[in-house]
Amino acid sequence: MSHASLTVGTTLPDLVFPITASAIAVAAIATNDYQDVHHDKAAAERAGVPDIFMNILTTNGLVQRFVNDWAGPRLRIHGIRLRLGAPNFVGDTMTLSGTVSAVDASTGRAEIQVTGRNRIGEHVSAVVTVSLPETQP
Repeated sequence: MSHASLTVGTTLPDLVFPITASAIAVAAIATNDYQDVHHDKAAAERAGVPDIFMNILTTNGLVQRFVNDWAGPRLRIHGIRLRLGAPNFVGDTMTLSGTVSAVDASTGRAEIQVTGRNRIGEHVSAVVTVSLPETQP
């Protein structure tokens, strides 16, 4: 993919991500988030939720992966603004979808609107600001 291929309205292929206890716990630990609601079901239940749930850093990483998988390794991410909604609990499946929502030809930057949904509703809404080189080898 090249700079010239970033056009408003381009739709990214969906990414379907199964939410497992292992994915939640391992990612929380990998991001140094030891909050017990991300690895201890009993603690999560005491907090008033039915099971452990994904942390925001994992969601941020999945949003980055989603956009990077689409654009390729030469993609440069300049910023991510995201908002969390419905939690990702064990047993959920999150489907990430995205659309190029803005392109600035003068800077070569584009904005990708990303949404992640699960059985409860919208888990994440994000705007990812990216750029690609003029040409790819």
